[in-house]
Amino acid sequence: MLPPELRGLALALLLLLPPTQCPVAGTARFDPTWESLDRRQLPAWFDQAKFGIFIHWGVFSVPSFGSEWFWWYWQKEKIQQFVDFMKNNYPPGFKYEDFGPLFTAKFFNAKQWADIFQASGAKYVVLTSKHHEGFTLWGSKYSWNWNAVDEGPMRDIVKELEVAIRTSTGLRFGLYYSLFEWFHPLFLDDQSSSFQKRQFPVSKMLPELYELVNKYRPEVLWADGDGGAPDGYWNSTGFLAWLYNESPVRDTVVTNDRWGAGSICKHGGYYTCSDRYNPGHLLPRKWENCMTIDKLSWGYRRNAGICDYLTIEELVKQLVQTVSCGGNLLMNIGPTQDGTISPIFEERLRQMGTWLKVNGEAIYETNTWRSQNDTLTPDVWYTSKPKEKLVYAMFLKWPTSGQLILGQPKATLGSTEVELLGHGQPLEWTSLEVQNGIMVKLPHLTSHQMPCKWGWALALTNVM
Repeated sequence: MLPPELRGLALALLLLLPPTQCPVAGTARFDPTWESLDRRQLPAWFDQAKFGIFIHWGVFSVPSFGSEWFWWYWQKEKIQQFVDFMKNNYPPGFKYEDFGPLFTAKFFNAKQWADIFQASGAKYVVLTSKHHEGFTLWGSKYSWNWNAVDEGPMRDIVKELEVAIRTSTGLRFGLYYSLFEWFHPLFLDDQSSSFQKRQFPVSKMLPELYELVNKYRPEVLWADGDGGAPDGYWNSTGFLAWLYNESPVRDTVVTNDRWGAGSICKHGGYYTCSDRYNPGHLLPRKWENCMTIDKLSWGYRRNAGICDYLTIEELVKQLVQTVSCGGNLLMNIGPTQDGTISPIFEERLRQMGTWLKVNGEAIYETNTWRSQNDTLTPDVWYTSKPKEKLVYAMFLKWPTSGQLILGQPKATLGSTEVELLGHGQPLEWTSLEVQNGIMVKLPHLTSHQMPCKWGWALALTNVM
């Protein structure tokens, strides 16, 4: 028998455990070790999707100055431009917590957001449920008075977006979650003990993660921000074993690689390796290029200039390069504090959707090919669909000669066919005389006749 004082502690710890679910009969079980977890096969939907939308939204959207790291730069690093911004715009003694009531989400319309995301051609969306500032966009039981239900919007933002995405679009719903919090006293105390204490993950982080998964069933769980603590401190392997074995999304959920110091680009479901990661070559494991339309920030910036935003041509190039090398593109926007997606972000999203309506065949559900890009013509990138005997050559510059030279495909007379997506008519081609490859005669089209404006795709049938 346990003594009375330990019985109470044991009961408290039991209450922190997630509710058990019966695993599906015949499914593999995973042990709470990286060796076991890393063998899990990634659910097929993720590789087929290729393109998702990231949303960075929180209290940092109120000052909307510099970056979503505003609190850290202002209070911890005391960077002068952030200090001056507060001095010039807010009264003395104003605290970061005072931004909470100003995060109104007054014009947040989840259905409107969902419609824009659907129009972008994305197949999944990932919302920041909690960034390093600790403010949760749902009514977390473990973030009393620092969450969107008790403060600011007085609304469950996560639930509203989840419902809108799942009822009015075909997108998968995902959530970002920061493991640590910059200024949480329990985390800081654990940090001062070199993470020998585990007060913060036991009482805050782990209960919140279980709550998020059980309540909102995200099919992407995007962990971030380890605060320098190892995965053992976070009990990442224990949580992931539960996620893969027993959670309500065990069969469809995908996770990234940010589960503790040293785990990035090494462990997890798919690799992110670094922000804006775009290696330009094939990797042995599935990866994702998480990047921002605003070149300098993930959150909305009121001080951004037009040149700070990537053009649609640059975004299409990111998508084409990423998918050709086996990755997914997760493209980030930052809404304003009142819940508005600014016109520049909406325009880029809709432009991407316009491009994908024509060229999505060369992106969605494709495989990598034996060559990722062309050896003779720059900015030509390849994908393939082996079952259909198709190779796609995506090119970002229309040659002034009207002839596109491809050094990689090996064609066969009488068998190989070439078509420009969105055009529909077979194109003439000839084999290169000196070396392998083909020369494709592109159609003579006016700007109005072009199937799209920011990159094109050829479908090559029966090439080697």
